[in-house]
Amino acid sequence: MSVPGWLQQRLAAAGGAVPFATYMDWVLHDPGHGAYGSGRLRIGRRGDFVTAPSLGADFAALLAPQLAEWLEQLATAPGPLATARGRLALVEAGPGEGSLAADLAAALAAGWPALAARCELVLVEPNPGMAARQRQRLAACPLPCRWSSFAELAAAPVRGVLLAHEVLDALPVERICWDGADWRRQRVVLQGGTDGGDGCETLLRLEPGEPLEAQLRAPLAGLGLDPPGPRRPPGWTTELHPGLAPWLEQAAAALGEGWLLVIDYALEASRYYAPARAQGTLMAYRDQQASGDPLLQPGSWDLTAHLCIDTLEQAAVASGWRSLGHCRQGQALLALGLAERLHGLQRLSGAQLAQALDRREALLRLVDPHALGDFRWLAFARGACGGSPRFLREPASGP
Repeated sequence: MSVPGWLQQRLAAAGGAVPFATYMDWVLHDPGHGAYGSGRLRIGRRGDFVTAPSLGADFAALLAPQLAEWLEQLATAPGPLATARGRLALVEAGPGEGSLAADLAAALAAGWPALAARCELVLVEPNPGMAARQRQRLAACPLPCRWSSFAELAAAPVRGVLLAHEVLDALPVERICWDGADWRRQRVVLQGGTDGGDGCETLLRLEPGEPLEAQLRAPLAGLGLDPPGPRRPPGWTTELHPGLAPWLEQAAAALGEGWLLVIDYALEASRYYAPARAQGTLMAYRDQQASGDPLLQPGSWDLTAHLCIDTLEQAAVASGWRSLGHCRQGQALLALGLAERLHGLQRLSGAQLAQALDRREALLRLVDPHALGDFRWLAFARGACGGSPRFLREPASGP
């Protein structure tokens, strides 16, 4: 694939090749050129890809009772929780366009006004291009709103709920390849230009690099990948997630007490590393199209890799979180009242038919097992917080 000048120069300065994780970090998060860092990617039906919040406010309305239940536990708990000073925080990491944060703030203010009066909205967004759009979207937010970082929050940890909706899948991954004798880190290599000029025809390719070092090799035995066995032939490729543990550690330092809710693409290790999944889970998205080629127009496509549930939970526990369980999004939303919300659409007037049909389609997409319904919801807690999440209990009949 042709290489933009900025990336060509950076690869050349690195000796012509970098591990895939470095490449993924550059093309997603570089402040001037990355798909997220520059704010180039657009989320929504008319954007590059659709997320659950971009389909309308119903997703936030369904999620709000779970967040309110957790926040109310902090607000009313006896002992040190009751005497702790400061507001409760609803923290969203990687807030995208800001739609989910805005809809959740509105839902809390409307449904739980006394609780909302004690809350603030905190956005953790490392990409300046996305943060600028979030500020526009949240200009009229009914909750006090601020942008911060995990490092800043760690200086004065907050109490509340941390939401990570489709953010961990964008952490750079290491791609590893089995060559028949050893595991190797896949790298992105800069090939020589063909135009003799500014290098616009210079190409990229993926190739096996150095043997996997001990730090990355350590989890392979627990995943059934060391050795990989005869069912995984030479060229079999998958991903490891070295960025998860640091992210979870930083998140734990930022949230002194409360809950973490991860909503993302995720698979059990037995499925993630199944022999038939010979090219891993990495995908590229742009203009509502998907591609398995991560080298397309670097800096213009979203790159995403599924999470491994087993390694995520292990990293979370090692970082000081307690796992409270997980389920598919379809199950979670049904427990939070999706069926009742669908039934309620029948009460809309004939003049609202188009709106009702649009919302019905969006709600069904949220639980479609071949689409967003296969997302996983994973809950974790810190401090004295705990209990079974509302979305893992029986379907509710109301908020």
